[in-house]
Amino acid sequence: MSEPFVTPGPEALRALAHPVRLRMLGMLRVDGPDTASGLGRRLDLNTGATSYHLRQLARHGFIEEDAERGNGRERWWRAVHASTRTPRDEAGVEPADLDARDAYLQAVATTHTELLGRAVAQQRRLPQAWREAATFSDWVLRLTPARAAELREAMVGLLTEFAEDAPDTPDALPWTVNVNAYLNPDAGDDLLRGDAR
Repeated sequence: MSEPFVTPGPEALRALAHPVRLRMLGMLRVDGPDTASGLGRRLDLNTGATSYHLRQLARHGFIEEDAERGNGRERWWRAVHASTRTPRDEAGVEPADLDARDAYLQAVATTHTELLGRAVAQQRRLPQAWREAATFSDWVLRLTPARAAELREAMVGLLTEFAEDAPDTPDALPWTVNVNAYLNPDAGDDLLRGDAR
């Protein structure tokens, strides 16, 4: 991958706002280059559907053909970026563009939920060391917006540090950490109604 992250525009976010495309992109980012048939087998999709989604990802710059692989019959694809970010500043942004961002984030939530469900389902069958390393926990803290942002940055910093120090050994496997930090929706409802405590 040539770039650490991408901040796509609204049209690219609309294209990425599909759970299958998000899973494909995630697989290419984590597992490395693959073909339409390889991804199709893993996702239980036919090659035609897989190829269509790959073309959409390529059209919007998320993936590119891996010219170093292949035998002329099958195209290999690789991710261009390690992660996707969305812009935080909403000043002057058109409502339709905000809708594109929200649709993308909904697809991310759907994909994370499905991945989390699969992880819980297989947990009991994993070796003890991997079971003990996992956690399915949440914390609800009372924070100000500034303190919440400080916590988010501290978590991102810690994860970045661990990513940079990742060992390249046979027993090191992809370890997923989802950081979902947000105002509790019940408190958000109160805030929007004007009766936050």
